[in-house]
Amino acid sequence: MPWVRTFLILMGLFGAPLASAANVTEVLRPIVRPVAQATPVAVYNTKAVLRPQLRPSAVIAPKKEAPVEDVASNARFQRWIKAFKPRARAAGIRGDTFDRAFRGVRYDADVIRRDRNQSEFTKTIWEYLDSAASDTRVRNGKKALREQRRALDQIEARYGVDKDVVVAIWGLESAYGAFKGDNDVVQSLATLAFDGRRGKFFESQLIAALKIIQAGDVNPRSMTGSWAGAMGHTQFIPTSYLAYAVDFTGDGKRDIWSNNPTDALASTAAYLKRFGWVKGQPWGVEVKLPRGFNYALANRKIRKSPAEWGRLGVKDMSGATVPNYGSASILLPAGGNGAAFMIFKNFSVIERYNTADAYVIGVGHLSDRITGGPKIQAKWPRGDRALTFKERKELQRRLTRNGFNTQGVDGKIGPLTIEAVRAYQRSAGLAPDGYPSLTLLKRLR
Repeated sequence: MPWVRTFLILMGLFGAPLASAANVTEVLRPIVRPVAQATPVAVYNTKAVLRPQLRPSAVIAPKKEAPVEDVASNARFQRWIKAFKPRARAAGIRGDTFDRAFRGVRYDADVIRRDRNQSEFTKTIWEYLDSAASDTRVRNGKKALREQRRALDQIEARYGVDKDVVVAIWGLESAYGAFKGDNDVVQSLATLAFDGRRGKFFESQLIAALKIIQAGDVNPRSMTGSWAGAMGHTQFIPTSYLAYAVDFTGDGKRDIWSNNPTDALASTAAYLKRFGWVKGQPWGVEVKLPRGFNYALANRKIRKSPAEWGRLGVKDMSGATVPNYGSASILLPAGGNGAAFMIFKNFSVIERYNTADAYVIGVGHLSDRITGGPKIQAKWPRGDRALTFKERKELQRRLTRNGFNTQGVDGKIGPLTIEAVRAYQRSAGLAPDGYPSLTLLKRLR
C-alpha cells in the first residue's frame, strides 16, 4: 500500500478485521497507531498522505437487492456525476476517458453501508500476530517466495529491498494475491465522494483513478479493488499508484491487478526504497530486558547503538549483544509484560506503508518466519484484552481527575496519555511502562 498520510488516522493501534489463521482469502490490515502501544480502534479523518494507506477491511459481503431509497440515491448520484465532470476535466481528464470510466456506474449503497458500519475492533497485538504470522500464512509465504523467486531476485537486485519483506507485505495485504478485491473502483470512489463524509479525499482518489485509466494502465471495469478503493496485490490507493507504481515487466503498463504480481511486488519495493530501506538490516530483533530496566527508555525518540543497549543489559534472546545494525529504540507493544523489540530504521520504513505498530511487527515477523526464523519467544499477557473506545476515554478522564492530565479526552492513546499513564504508575509504585491496560483502569476506578 504505498501513498501519502493515511486518511485513516487512528486513535489506537488498529481497527480492521483480522484474517483468520485458517482463511487466507481475507485481508489482514490494521489501522494506524498514534504511538507504540497496543490499544486499537479505528478513527478516520480526511487528511491524506502520499504513502501506503491503512484501509478499511476489503472482505466482501454479499450484495443485497437495492432498497427503494437506493433508487432515489442513484438519481441524485447521476446528477452528482454530471456536476463532477467539469471538475474532472479541469484536472486534465479527457471527456472520452470520463465517459468510458462512468459507463454503467451506479450508486453503490453497499459501499456506504460498509463505510458507516466500521465497528471498533479491539484486537490485542498478540491476537493480531497470531493471524499475521500464522502457520498457514508462513507456509503460503514460503510457497510464494519459491514461485516468484526469479522476479523477486531481479526486484531485490534493482531496488535493494529484501525480497522476504516484499513477500510479507503481499501476504498481509492480499493473502499473496488470493484476495485483491472485486469492487469496481470507479463506482466505489464515486459513491464515497458523492456521499461527502470524506468527499474531498475520495474525489482526489477518483481523479487519480481516472488518470490511471487515461494513461492506459488498466481499462475501467478491470480496475477492481476494495470497497474503499485500495487496488491490486499490495493494495495501492490511486494517488499512491500514480506516485510509486512501476512497470517492471516492461509491457508498457503498471499492472498491479492481473494474476502476474511482478509489477505490484516491484512497486512495493520501489516504495520502500524511496523511503530509505537499508538492505540486510532487520526491522527489529526480539530482546530480553534486564531486571529493573528503566521503562522510560522504551521510547521511539531514544536511540542507542546495540552495544550501548547491551551495556544497559538489553540482550538478544540467546543472551548476546545484538549485532551493530545501526542505532535502535526499544519497543514494548504490550507493555512490560509482553515481548520487547530492539527496532531499527527499517521499522520506520515499513511504517510508511502502514503506521500501525502491529502491522509493522506483523510484516517483520512474517518475513522472519518465511526465511526460517523462530516464533516470538516471550509470553504475551493473554489474559488481558484491549480497552474499548469508551474505556479509553474513561481512562483519560480518571487520569486527569487524579492529577495526571492527558490534555484532552478523545479516546486516542497518544504520547500525552502515555506520559500520564507513566506518571500515575510511578506514583503508585508500578512499573512505568505506559501501557494502558484494563488492570490499570480498574485500579483507577
